[in-house]
Amino acid sequence: MANTEIYDSLYHTIAELVMCHSPSGAEREINEYLFDRLTALGIEHWQDDADNIVACLRGSGEGAIAITAHKDEIGGIVKAIQPDGRVSVRRLGGSFPWVYGEGVVDFLGDHETLSGILSFGSRHVSHESGQKLQQEGTAVTWETAWVETKRSPTELAEAGVRPGTRMVVGKHRKQPCRLGDYIASYTLDNKASVAILLALAEWLDAPGKTIYLVFSAKEEVGAVGALYFSHRQRLDALIALEICPLSEEYPIEASAAPVLLSQDKYGIYDEDLNQQLWQAAQARQCPVQPAVISGFGSDASIAMTFGHVPRAACLSFPTHNTHGFEIAHLGAIAHCIEILEQYCNDL
Repeated sequence: MANTEIYDSLYHTIAELVMCHSPSGAEREINEYLFDRLTALGIEHWQDDADNIVACLRGSGEGAIAITAHKDEIGGIVKAIQPDGRVSVRRLGGSFPWVYGEGVVDFLGDHETLSGILSFGSRHVSHESGQKLQQEGTAVTWETAWVETKRSPTELAEAGVRPGTRMVVGKHRKQPCRLGDYIASYTLDNKASVAILLALAEWLDAPGKTIYLVFSAKEEVGAVGALYFSHRQRLDALIALEICPLSEEYPIEASAAPVLLSQDKYGIYDEDLNQQLWQAAQARQCPVQPAVISGFGSDASIAMTFGHVPRAACLSFPTHNTHGFEIAHLGAIAHCIEILEQYCNDL
């Protein structure tokens, strides 16, 4: 396919995935989407006890590798419900209220999804009001923000909104935006990587080793799904698909070139495995950017740190505004597919 067709296809798939709410531990919507897609492709797949969705491509030889893309997103978790129907929320994963801004959020109740307004208080106030501090250089926090629901505690309880209920950005705010060859959206971390795995599920055929495409659960709260899977399934290697933060501290460009990590917060990646991915990129004439970053971890680095896998790598795409309204080049996402397809064919 031409670049335009590939970019359009990726944009369409990511747009569908983004609209599937999947805060860590409440990932039912995206699970249903993935089951439908994998069933339509006729690929062996299942859901394990840790809520991972696993697609399996049986190999002709011995050995197995896993490629993961986490399907959960950051958000909030309800701490308390006030008598006036205001809801106090705390972060779930690396979320910050000032990133979301005031606006619609959705509560995934046990019986119903309800919307509310993430609120920081009025601006026309004096120092007698606590909100005045937010106008004078102090960042708003979850402790000083709240969600207005205009529902009574009884109505919230009937919908199944309670302490522990997950909160995410409202769906009508999640619709992606196309900026030429770039896609901008909430939850590209890690819905864009999920789109890469779906493309591999469609394109890969008769691998030499068994390949597990793992749509991992609860990554944002400790790589729970990947640790569960890698602890129970013997693997020769694990490759994580991820975003890569764009920042002045990292020599990474916003472009169509994916990023291959050598080290992150949790440790070093395997150099031999990285060399194999470099060779796969060269075979497809795909550009790649090397990087060492901090303040970041992946399914792969965490699994290797815990001794679950002997080798690990992280292939990622450069992303603005990570854990916010993210922006990434569709070409970098497409090149990740090409590199991994070549790598798997070379096994």
